[in-house]
Amino acid sequence: MRALLAAVLVFALLVPVMAEMSHENIWFSPGPGYQQHDPDVVWVGARDVLWDNGPIMNFAPDQSMLQNTTLGMGMYGYGHQFEYQNWLADDFTIPVGDTWDIETMTFFAYQTGSTLASTITAYRVLIYDGPPFEPTSTIVFGDMVTDVLSGTAWSGVYRTLESAPGGTNRPIMANICDVLVTLGPGTYYVIWQADGTLTSGPWAPPIVIWNQGNTGDAWQSVDDTVTWAYIDDDGYGQGLPFIIEGAHTTPVESASWTSVKALYR
Repeated sequence: MRALLAAVLVFALLVPVMAEMSHENIWFSPGPGYQQHDPDVVWVGARDVLWDNGPIMNFAPDQSMLQNTTLGMGMYGYGHQFEYQNWLADDFTIPVGDTWDIETMTFFAYQTGSTLASTITAYRVLIYDGPPFEPTSTIVFGDMVTDVLSGTAWSGVYRTLESAPGGTNRPIMANICDVLVTLGPGTYYVIWQADGTLTSGPWAPPIVIWNQGNTGDAWQSVDDTVTWAYIDDDGYGQGLPFIIEGAHTTPVESASWTSVKALYR
């Protein structure tokens, strides 16, 4: 995997990353159609977890805090808007000897300035059997036009800034998508984009672990998957949180961080 990343990093660094920096950038217009969601509905956490790519909270009880002071980081979140054909990508691995019957995937996004009523209206999700920027990779689930969003609600967490903690204008929504596919062992890449009703975003918050800058190796495309850029923040590689739920052939005891998060609420 590291050799592959090194091989593509040269061209990837030439591709701009679309992100919401810690100073406000309003680049996008509202998505089509408005859908009101109940502000009293809060995501209860994941069940039947096959894969949890990483935590969305690093500062209890309810903050996904950008460490702009101690680590010098500067990106609130990463754009994956329908309107501008921006996509995000990250990988997951199914162990040898196992098969997953995937039912749903949950992604996380916010729109700056939203209330606790979700403004997320649609998702598109594809799964590749390899990196999406490799011509030998093929699509094993999804397409670039079908909306697979089945539910959206506040995650119970806000995206905030270390130098100004406690902000509430970036409530992160948990967005459940129907992804019905059976996959065998191997490393796969999921790519996704979202739509919403506000001017700013949707933005995807990165995985957050306190005082740990490097959290993964996610990618972003800002030209409808023609080229991809490695996501980093001040030199720190960033992973993106998502959860896969369903059933697998080999029973495994596992605890999802997102389920543990419910203890803080």
